[in-house]
Amino acid sequence: MKKTLIRDGIVVNNGFKSQKDILIEGDIIIKVESNITPEPEMEIIESKGLFVLPGLIDDQVHFREPGLTHKGNIRSESISAIAGGITSYIEMPNTIPQTTSKKELDKKFKIASKNSAANYSFLFGGTNDNIDEILKLDKNQVAGIKLFLGSSTGNMLVDNPDTLKKIFSSTDLLIAVHCEDEETIKNNLEKYLLEFGEDIPVSKHPSIRSEDACYISSSKAISLAKETGARLHVFHLSTGKETKLFSNAELINKKITSEVCIHHLWFSDKDYKKKGSFIKWNPAIKSKSDQNELWKALNDDRIDIIASDHAPHTISEKNNSYLNSPSGGPLVQHSLLALLTAVKKGKISIEKLVQKACHNPAILFEISKRGFIKEGYFADLVIINLDAKTKVTKKSLLYKCGWSPFEGITFDAKIEKTFVNGIKVYENRKILKTDAGRQLTFNR
Repeated sequence: MKKTLIRDGIVVNNGFKSQKDILIEGDIIIKVESNITPEPEMEIIESKGLFVLPGLIDDQVHFREPGLTHKGNIRSESISAIAGGITSYIEMPNTIPQTTSKKELDKKFKIASKNSAANYSFLFGGTNDNIDEILKLDKNQVAGIKLFLGSSTGNMLVDNPDTLKKIFSSTDLLIAVHCEDEETIKNNLEKYLLEFGEDIPVSKHPSIRSEDACYISSSKAISLAKETGARLHVFHLSTGKETKLFSNAELINKKITSEVCIHHLWFSDKDYKKKGSFIKWNPAIKSKSDQNELWKALNDDRIDIIASDHAPHTISEKNNSYLNSPSGGPLVQHSLLALLTAVKKGKISIEKLVQKACHNPAILFEISKRGFIKEGYFADLVIINLDAKTKVTKKSLLYKCGWSPFEGITFDAKIEKTFVNGIKVYENRKILKTDAGRQLTFNR
């Protein structure tokens, strides 16, 4: 069985940095220690001065397959992910057909088994009328349940209080929620339609999908979780006010957790003037004050996970007017680079980055043998250079949609290599392998 020795890298794991060697045999890390003796025919990867991190686990991506593959697909977007140091992902249910039946879930697993360059699992979509399908799920196969409590996904909106309570009470799977209050959004939109007609400026997006819309919905979901004892995970916090709903207890002791996404940490409402609909997301990017509060909550452990909410749309779709431009954008190729640039700027430590983007997703979703650099774990690794830079150009993009909100930005880091299950899949800006991904398994 092939052995690979990653030598003299600065290993970041479990809150510490230390210069170590990592010995991989097949798909497994078998040693993490200093001065491992090389053997004949062993591949040696010299990494002195470079950082070695666990591969990132992105718990929220939209890869658009099936049904929306003009935007992206599991193959194209997972290739972009490994180029960005993301070795595992959990994909969302709002495809066409939606992943709201066991039959459709099985179809997505089959597609990913043939096409995914990274490790994969899926969230199952809850609706107002599919509780019977939810109860059929194998908790060791599916990552969890996704509920949309805002209007992002049309008929996937769950707005029946009795249904919500029944779902929260009936499953011990993690319930991940998109929280925006539909009534508040509708009232805000009516106000701006009266003022601007069909020509609402995109800069009004955070006023329409407002702080109140987010807070009302998040606080209701948390109250219901406390009432029912459900395991709740609140996706993509966008406001400082929401961060006050969460505790900074140790993750293993939490039943209610939260996530923040790259775009809410990087952009603010000041960027709408330049970026327009290309930074239109739901929930909306809000004020610089909100952004600062999100960073604070991330560092003091009220926010548990960093994700991308990668959601590609075509350039022509995004170039539409505010009312007709879809929300979302591609991020997986550059999420880690943006975070490493934040490390260089002192916004977060590299140890905390690894905790939030690697360790905590594995703990939260109870993913088997991933998220840590540890003997007996799968060799999902990313080697990065904090003394190099990466400029985002259109030519460098791997997304099927062909654009990025980061175009023109130079990040203060470079991703040198990515390993998935012990296989070197990316090196020196080149994709080497696209068939190393495996289905994630869970310790439940």
